[in-house]
Amino acid sequence: MPAPRLRVVSYNIHGLKDDRAALIGVIRELEPDVLVVQEAPRRFRWRHKSAALADDLGLVVAAGGLPSLGNLLLVSLRVAVHDTWCMRYPLTPGRHLRGAAFARGSVRGGTFTVSGSHLATDPTERPAQAALWKQELNRVEGPVIAAADLNEGPGGGAWRTVEDGLVSSADAPPTFPATLPNRRLDGIFVSPGVTIDRYEVVESEQARRASDHLPVVVDVLLPSA
Repeated sequence: MPAPRLRVVSYNIHGLKDDRAALIGVIRELEPDVLVVQEAPRRFRWRHKSAALADDLGLVVAAGGLPSLGNLLLVSLRVAVHDTWCMRYPLTPGRHLRGAAFARGSVRGGTFTVSGSHLATDPTERPAQAALWKQELNRVEGPVIAAADLNEGPGGGAWRTVEDGLVSSADAPPTFPATLPNRRLDGIFVSPGVTIDRYEVVESEQARRASDHLPVVVDVLLPSA
């Protein structure tokens, strides 16, 4: 039996402040099984707004929103969701409250846990958030997929913390700003038993209109259960 295949997209959607039609078009063309969103609705009517976004994309809400401070996990109907949870990082006075969302799922005989986070812009605050997220990721049994806007690139301390013991792409192109990308802030990381078949940053005219970040897409092969 072939290994179960899963497509995961990680995307900072800039609070839906840009061209929504372009955003919907970009994501629908990618046809993700799992969409990890940063800067999703997290305040007034966040449930309704998250559900409306999922409906526009032909996906369903798995986890996140306000409980994870704007990290949202959406899935296609191919994915069975078995468990979800969220975490929040300690608040630094005067800064943004941040967190992470988790969902344990399966697809065609392969199980996995996916998590999304959005780390602080403040370099003094970011390492502790990365360590807390990594601590929770390390508690997960089985295949793990972690996706985030880390607000720093490879080589940074927070990036190294998250990547430790996981696999990513060593040479992916930059993701920010979308109009003229020169920084790689967004990444997807998988546990060693998960095979990355494709790792791509999507750069197109439509993507440049959709958000201030470019989306990251990975096709992975999961270990068979």
